Amino acid sequence: MIKQIYSALKVSKSIWIFFFIILLAASAKAGLSADTTKKRLLAATSAKDNAAYITLEPNVVFPEVLAGNEQETIAYIEKFSENRRAYLIRTFTRSKKYFPKVTTILKKHDLPQELKVLLALESAFNGNAVSKAGAVGYWQIMDEVAKEYGLKYVTQAKKEEKKKADKKKVDKTTPSAKTTAKKPAAPKDDRKNFNKSTYAAARYLKDRSRNLNNNLLLMVASYNCGIGNVWDAMKKSGKADPDFWDIKAYLPSETQAYVMNFITLNVVFHNYEKFTGNTLLFTPTRVKIENVAGKIAEETTSLND
Repeated sequence: MIKQIYSALKVSKSIWIFFFIILLAASAKAGLSADTTKKRLLAATSAKDNAAYITLEPNVVFPEVLAGNEQETIAYIEKFSENRRAYLIRTFTRSKKYFPKVTTILKKHDLPQELKVLLALESAFNGNAVSKAGAVGYWQIMDEVAKEYGLKYVTQAKKEEKKKADKKKVDKTTPSAKTTAKKPAAPKDDRKNFNKSTYAAARYLKDRSRNLNNNLLLMVASYNCGIGNVWDAMKKSGKADPDFWDIKAYLPSETQAYVMNFITLNVVFHNYEKFTGNTLLFTPTRVKIENVAGKIAEETTSLND
């Protein structure tokens, strides 16, 4: 983190120092006692190591719909952004192809555009993705949901059933068997179609918004573990109108992480330039600036040239 801060300070050319330098330069041109001011500044630094300390304030900005969740998530987001930096950059780069289209469809359904990151969390933009549970496609839609929302789908057999079926196919095949018949065309699965599956996902999320009083984080949780599990967790919380943080402990651990990752991706992507430029700060950070006197003298000279 300190290395990143030093990088940020270098890029910004020591903004905090510039502030005082500009004042000094302005005073000098106006005929004021700039030298005296400069002496006071130098006197304020440590005579032993000629260094000074400054505290940089957090500059992370949450998307408006996620504001208010800072306290519960800031430490998680900071750790994730440090440990999964390559993943975040890779995901953001790939998202440029898909997110604009998803945002358009979400707007048509009057849904928050932040829901677009579910596409990255669900399938990493892979239309052919199939989960162990049998969810398929870009939005990892289960057979039952595909049927409910009018998508054509190919039933996903359970692992054990699929193994048995594959074994029977092998047993029926003989080395001498020859066939000239063309293989039948693979049945279509709309869950692998980007537009059709995205419209279905938007309709599903719109229904969840009605079920959950437009609570974004509860909607996200329900997309991962189902509306039934969210309702059960809400009852267990014992509160009349619980939010995600009230029911978090009663949800599956996978769903808890899923919602936290949803918030993380949105926050990092909302502050992407600062993130890639190593200037994104989540908490107040104390930084030591070496050779303050030399920097002031150098910058003052530069301003007077």
